[in-house]
Amino acid sequence: MGSILGFPRIGKNRELKKALESFWSGRGSENELENVAKSLRLEHWKIQSRLDNVCVNDFSFYDNLIDLAFYLGAKPKRFRHLDGLECYFAMARGHKSGVACEMTKWFNTNYHYVVPELSIDDDYKINIESLKSQYKEAKDNGYKPKISLIGLFTFFGLSKVVDGKPQKIFQKVKSAYFDLLDEISKLDSNVLVEFSEPIFVRGLNDSQSGDLKCIYDRNIIECVYNNIAKKGIKAIVSTFFEHSSEFSEILLKTDICGIGLDFIYGEKNKQSLENIANSDKILYAGVIDGRNIWIANLAQKLEFLEEISKIIPKDRISVSSSCSLLHVPFSKENESKIDSEILSYLSFAKEKIGEILLLESAFKNGVTSEIKESWEKNIELNQKRANSNKTNNKEIRDRVANNKLFARSTPYEERIKLQKSLLDYPILATTTIGSFPQTPEIRALRLNHKKGEINTESYNESIKDYIRDCVRFQEEIGLDVLVHGEPERNDMVEYFGEQLMGFAFSSNGWVQSYGSRCVKPPIIYGDVERLKPMTLEWINFAQSLTKKIMKGMLTGPVTILNWSFVRDDLARSAVCEQIALSIASEINDLQNAGIKIIQVDEAAFKEGYPLRKENIEDYELWAIKCFKIATAIAKSEVQIHTHMCYSEFNDIIKSIEALDADVISIETARSGNALLKVFKEIGYVKEVGPGVYDIHSPRIPSVSEIKKQIKALLEVLPKEQLWINPDCGLKTRKYDEVKPSLKNLVDAVKEIRKEI
Repeated sequence: MGSILGFPRIGKNRELKKALESFWSGRGSENELENVAKSLRLEHWKIQSRLDNVCVNDFSFYDNLIDLAFYLGAKPKRFRHLDGLECYFAMARGHKSGVACEMTKWFNTNYHYVVPELSIDDDYKINIESLKSQYKEAKDNGYKPKISLIGLFTFFGLSKVVDGKPQKIFQKVKSAYFDLLDEISKLDSNVLVEFSEPIFVRGLNDSQSGDLKCIYDRNIIECVYNNIAKKGIKAIVSTFFEHSSEFSEILLKTDICGIGLDFIYGEKNKQSLENIANSDKILYAGVIDGRNIWIANLAQKLEFLEEISKIIPKDRISVSSSCSLLHVPFSKENESKIDSEILSYLSFAKEKIGEILLLESAFKNGVTSEIKESWEKNIELNQKRANSNKTNNKEIRDRVANNKLFARSTPYEERIKLQKSLLDYPILATTTIGSFPQTPEIRALRLNHKKGEINTESYNESIKDYIRDCVRFQEEIGLDVLVHGEPERNDMVEYFGEQLMGFAFSSNGWVQSYGSRCVKPPIIYGDVERLKPMTLEWINFAQSLTKKIMKGMLTGPVTILNWSFVRDDLARSAVCEQIALSIASEINDLQNAGIKIIQVDEAAFKEGYPLRKENIEDYELWAIKCFKIATAIAKSEVQIHTHMCYSEFNDIIKSIEALDADVISIETARSGNALLKVFKEIGYVKEVGPGVYDIHSPRIPSVSEIKKQIKALLEVLPKEQLWINPDCGLKTRKYDEVKPSLKNLVDAVKEIRKEI
């Protein structure tokens, strides 16, 4: 039979996205939205029907964490006067009553969750009518439901305490959570609930610090889950994305009925097997990868399960996905864009359920005649993939192995003197992060060119017209270092992936990022190599339009890696090195063409950080190495910039320094000069471009507002070390917001220069 922790909710053809956006725009009614949701759940349960249970409450209109906050009555004060979906979507998306709750990445995935806000004066009056109706739907349609629920400790650990002492708020949240479970227990006798507690993979020592020390206590965890069992609930507690050995030891002392462990990304979970064997718990063995898209090597998986069964009886082992299948696309059935051989190596959510069923059958009953053909097909495909010349290129691997350039040829102190002399930029040099607004016209132009509805010559001329306007505007307002605006780029990773060997792109491989936002990650299936220059033509054209410095704009190797589905038959570090050498070749072409400043963005550098401290050093070593391989070829007089999109650098500031970029631009508009103090504290000597206004807001900052921000920066770092720029790229903004904002930025800098 087997088990999963959740299924993608957006639908085979992004039906949920379309229904949500129709509802938000006022074109669709609440009833229509509910009907789409109901039909999607029925379709998804049908796919899961041969598993032990179908997942209930994994479906969400936006995000499961904000669902739970809504169920518990943890509603920000600014939205408490609202009801129903209006209140729910206000929490997730904002409202005239106030800004939305914050949003951040779900552990080290590319999925975003909405951060619940917890206050001591919250009512915490529960309302789980939505959950109840979903459970009833499943039962009425003949399915055996399993409720998927974020665990208490993960919910609290990922929430933001806005008012009150954490210990007291935890007690109120725990009480409301138990009230919620009382209602769930009434749905059925021995109702089955799978509690997701990924917070536990961070480790006991990391969790037991600061205000949370008294919450992540062994006795409290044991008490909570024993009390849950006393309510007549059959509880499974699952962790994922890493190992959770310390917490598994605690959970196995409780009266839960099962424990789910991730054996894909948490190899040390094997340490818990003996303890599980000595308990009465069922092991939900996460052996099918829930966050990558490659076919499982079922023969190897079976061998692993057989080893486990020497310790734990087979009847107490259930084959499971390593985490929710939310992180992979719906199905590969309608894919026609991907090469047929590469497609045969892929497994999306629907196919992964097939793998679980096949593996569970082989594990419990052997490779019987009923599954023999499918089993042998899997073996054949894995052998073919291992030996395919599409996935293995010795020349590329030899080139990486023989690379001798790992760092810039001169130290920063020498480089920066040469750069300042040759580039002759002023103090508080002004620039932007790269992209300019992606107008509807530009998007339509790229789409029509892709469809073949306009020829390449016409397309190129239209792109050049955009670049001309973009450069002209920047010159008119007086920016010091210009960009070409990136009108030719659909996405900062996809654009490069489409021009690199070893990448594939799906036509319908959508994955939910948050709410209605879906992305199609590139697929790295083989060895990576640059076949020809990727940006040279457009940067050269842009530079020809101005005597000012035009930045070359590239995406860094770590970001390309972290925002892709990466092959699982080669170490991520090795794949990243291949990408790094490709970026190095592009940098060389740009500098040989006379481009004097080249920006290599690493927006996702921090996203790849391991969840456990003991693994961080290894990641930092190879991630820093790959950035330095990409930029080592730059001549001393060529200035290398990078950009990072995060506002929490305290823990990685040394790594940022080790990247050895000449200039780093960062998001700081919402934190004033607080973040910059971290750079001062460590004695950071390289140049920094702290964002002086927030591009995520449509607000147009005034000259006086930007001046105030710059003065705050000057309190921390000297003027010679600072660049002035917006927080991030301007791709998502409109021109009527961008033009006055940038003009005000330049005017503010001119006034500050006069004053100092």
